Amino acid sequence: MSPIAYTGTIIAVAVVLFVSNRIPVVLVAMMTALALWATGVLTLPQALGGLGDPAVIFIASLFVVSSGLEVTGVTAWAGQLLIKGAGEESRTRLLLFTMGLVAVLTALISVNGAVAALLPVVVVIAVRLKRNSSQLLMPLVFAAHAGSMLALTGTPVNVLVSEAGSDAGVGGFSFFEFALAGIPLLAGTMAIIILFGQRLLPERNGATMPADFSRHAKTLVEQYGLASGIYQMRVRASSPFIGMKPAEVALSDYPGLQLVAIQDGETAGPLRRPVVAEGDHLLVRGEAEAAALLAGDMHLAFRETGKAGQGEETLFNQRSGLAEVVIPPRSGLIGQTVFPGMVTESGDLIVLAVQRAGAELAAAKTAGEAGGIALQAGDTMLLQGTWKALDIHLDDPDVLVVSSPELVRRQAVPMGPGAKQAVIILFAMVLLLATGIVPPAVAGLLAAGAIILSGIMNVEQSYRAISWTTVILVGAMMPLSTAMVETGAAKLMAERLVYMVGDAGPIALLAGLFVLTAIMGQLISNTATALIVIPIGVAAATSMGISPKPVLMSTAVAAAGAFLTPIATPTNLMVMGPGGYAFGDYWKLGLPLLIWFFVVAVFLVPLIWRF
Repeated sequence: MSPIAYTGTIIAVAVVLFVSNRIPVVLVAMMTALALWATGVLTLPQALGGLGDPAVIFIASLFVVSSGLEVTGVTAWAGQLLIKGAGEESRTRLLLFTMGLVAVLTALISVNGAVAALLPVVVVIAVRLKRNSSQLLMPLVFAAHAGSMLALTGTPVNVLVSEAGSDAGVGGFSFFEFALAGIPLLAGTMAIIILFGQRLLPERNGATMPADFSRHAKTLVEQYGLASGIYQMRVRASSPFIGMKPAEVALSDYPGLQLVAIQDGETAGPLRRPVVAEGDHLLVRGEAEAAALLAGDMHLAFRETGKAGQGEETLFNQRSGLAEVVIPPRSGLIGQTVFPGMVTESGDLIVLAVQRAGAELAAAKTAGEAGGIALQAGDTMLLQGTWKALDIHLDDPDVLVVSSPELVRRQAVPMGPGAKQAVIILFAMVLLLATGIVPPAVAGLLAAGAIILSGIMNVEQSYRAISWTTVILVGAMMPLSTAMVETGAAKLMAERLVYMVGDAGPIALLAGLFVLTAIMGQLISNTATALIVIPIGVAAATSMGISPKPVLMSTAVAAAGAFLTPIATPTNLMVMGPGGYAFGDYWKLGLPLLIWFFVVAVFLVPLIWRF
């Protein structure tokens, strides 16, 4: 067999394996690269060279930046803006806010990151407004696809077509140049969904819904009887408490008032210094009148943010949070004595309350006053501390965490610790990409490195943030593009395509490439599809003597139109369960959108990027 025949066979087998979905896509991609080497089509360095390509490095770095925004609560803040803006009963307003926000987020942090961040928010909105989740989640994903065409960082395909333009000698696309096609795509998508979506989408809810942590703090403080009567008071410069040892701080003169903990004013954790200083906080529990009397006598200031006395505001905020843990059987803590207000052995966490099945909280308080509670299997404890302390010390086999503090913080703490740094890093990366001062891979690596150096995430967390399936898929499929060029397969397919369109001209070429890309993109990854089609389009443009730029942009638009099946993209699958969708639900709304994408790709793109 000739190299072209080998390449064609490998592509056909890869497509069948992708569609069948019986073998993980990563293995299919790696087998494709190895098959190109085994058949002699490519050398080993060529077959594995895609894994070190700058575009692959850039895509991996984007996952770290995206996760940094989520960890710090930037995406949670954006979600709360959505809830606030969509508070009325207007379906049109709700859809406009939802689709607009996901499109902007997608342009900055990728389709997968934006949809993953807003999916639980939209489900909560559907529940609170008593709307079917199926009416909101597919518009969320399809608007994200359109939004991916607003900037270079929206999707890996944008990076690939920009790199291909540079390789073809016509120059890549600038950071916001994609928006020239993306804005019409998004506007048309929103119009079609608002006008026809209600009739084309099913009316149902998913059997499984993502967990909602937006009211997690309120639930915990109510369950443990801390919803009111908790006060955080700052030590002023004139307070008699300054210079006292923590053990000397007594509230015996204020009946009904209990000192829960003394917190360091700088770290928000339990006080480790030998004496109390200005700016430290006293966490007290009791009657409002007694707390006010204490504040006046001892020159203390109530917490400024939130409403004084509300447990969820005082205990759960940007600096510190709550965690509920269960004592499992055979835990090393069984038999140990604890009491509300004690500091854990690490010195970083405070035990706020202890509960036992069948026992009232009042009994726990009494036991605590008598000397503590001997822990038993099945007991639950409510712990409070800084978010960092919760992340570090709850990774302990002696306790089972009910809800991960990291997941809770991501969803329930908008603009939390590190949010400002994350936003600055994001804008710095966007500025570098927009100005072209450094290559995209360098800008991405600098941003990812800044996320780690700033303490937003550690190295291990950054590894977990990267979607290695996507990274390896792109890297392993890149040699297929090289093979099509090296063997002449791309040129041959281009010549056949040019022959088929005949004298119809470059518009017919764009139409043919769009149909080819759109069909393949419904069955396999749009990234993998783009890697196959890009060299064909460049070769066809060269053969016809026209600029590859409109061909590449048209290919990017076609690749973004992955609407007809749930297997077209990970985000399509992501909403299938929560939205209660069936396989055949996607094409009903997806087909009108794909027709609009065809119009933009074939007729509008050549008006902006001339042949």
